[in-house]
Amino acid sequence: MNRPLLALASLFSLVIGAVSAPAADKPNIIFILCDDLGSGDVKCFNPEGKIATPHMDRLAKEGVKFTDAHSGSSVCTPTRYGVMTGRYAWRSKLQSGVLGGLSPRLVEQGRLTVANLLKEQGYSTHCVGKWHLGMDWVRKGEVAELNIESADQVNNVDYTKPITNGPTSVGFDTYFGISASLDMVPYCFIENDHVTANPTETMKLEMNAAGGRKSFTREGPGAPGFRGEDVLPALTERAKKIIAEKAAAAAKGSPFFIYLPLNSPHTPILPSEKWVGKSGISLYADFVMETDDAIGQVMRATEEAGIGQDTLIIVTSDNGCSPSADYPKLAAAGHNPSAIYRGHKADIFDGGHRVPFIVRWPAKVRGGQTSTQLVCLTDFMATAADIVGAKLPDNAAEDSFSFLPALLGESGQTTRKSVIHHSINGSFALREGDWKLELCAGSGGWSDPRPGSPGEKGLPDTQLYHLKDDIAEKNNLQSSEPAVVTKMTAELEKIIADGRSTPGAAQKNAVDVLVRKPTPAAKGKKKAK
Repeated sequence: MNRPLLALASLFSLVIGAVSAPAADKPNIIFILCDDLGSGDVKCFNPEGKIATPHMDRLAKEGVKFTDAHSGSSVCTPTRYGVMTGRYAWRSKLQSGVLGGLSPRLVEQGRLTVANLLKEQGYSTHCVGKWHLGMDWVRKGEVAELNIESADQVNNVDYTKPITNGPTSVGFDTYFGISASLDMVPYCFIENDHVTANPTETMKLEMNAAGGRKSFTREGPGAPGFRGEDVLPALTERAKKIIAEKAAAAAKGSPFFIYLPLNSPHTPILPSEKWVGKSGISLYADFVMETDDAIGQVMRATEEAGIGQDTLIIVTSDNGCSPSADYPKLAAAGHNPSAIYRGHKADIFDGGHRVPFIVRWPAKVRGGQTSTQLVCLTDFMATAADIVGAKLPDNAAEDSFSFLPALLGESGQTTRKSVIHHSINGSFALREGDWKLELCAGSGGWSDPRPGSPGEKGLPDTQLYHLKDDIAEKNNLQSSEPAVVTKMTAELEKIIADGRSTPGAAQKNAVDVLVRKPTPAAKGKKKAK
């Protein structure tokens, strides 16, 4: 390790280790992040839902179900950045959209992550799954920094060389998974800092035998024999293996942390052969059921290893369900992945970012609870610090509030009072109490009215909804409640300008942040640093 990195590691150790919980009070932690699982796809959150999810339902019965939980963004990469850092991703250089499978590292050098935090507290740390936060591949030429790759970029990577700045550079002892979504190159597994098999074949859009499933949606390099159907089972088996290997040490006071970002039920919708047709609804519903089963297997692995009581399991999703999930078939069966909420993945509406969120920790948390506490996935880092008794420095987890009081049933101990939402095109919203302010004319995403569409023309450039009376966001009150709009806009601008939403010294955003997208409908563009 070079001197700057060694000094940085020592600093982390001093700051984080200043206060520490006894080893016996440090649970094993498994954070399971489903991909594009809608809030209405989980039966315990949507009794009207038509997809069976017995394992998530059991988890909720034995833990706490949060009904007002939100991803940091309505798309995946920025949400993952928030989970890892406790910071809204729009404070980074990524202001809209997502990364590709070959994009460079997004998490800044020197930034404290939840993996760093727990490692300094004596945890062994493991990442298993879809990373989608960038890593540095050896290039043969120039490459665009953030966008999904062009054919030229795909073909100038030397896949035989070690990868740098991946998960093992931000605090994880081990990594096994895929670089991004299964519709992004390269189509291969990665172990720590190298591909497990060189992607020497060209994968194309093709149809599989089981119901006309699409295997890949972007042509590019793949490893021989690599199949999308095999990814979820492989990730599940690897997580179970780590649990089995670390159980003995965990029982003696050396806990582990597994970050398990699944590839499912994101497109391409590829349930394993044995799950095809199980739902009787659609392949997407089959894939949700297989995802639920994978979660059940992880739960059972902790119980069979004798560490179920002392293992904290979180299950959630990175954003709402994608419109590519074959909504017509789901609707025909009476199923809505967004339940009662408007919109879906990519949108500023609640269907884009309101997600299922379940926490089980038998040793400390009473089961069967339902919490209405406002939660954002950025809150995982502060909660982990709270659990292990670590103090976070001012320049870390700037948008992370601990939800441990809600887990422990401490009434009146509300920590988060507002949350900022962000859509795929970079539109902002502020939620505070029952009010939700949206600084865009339409969805900011993929549902109607889409940005720049004829349906958006002529609409007010601001939306204000009172969610207690209008959870479906149908009645825009911006014209009748100008004082609320003014007050909430100022609050949003201040949170952006301060570089943090938590108490502490002001911090800097990586770039100037546009409060409003520069569209003809959005008047009075403002900037905050």
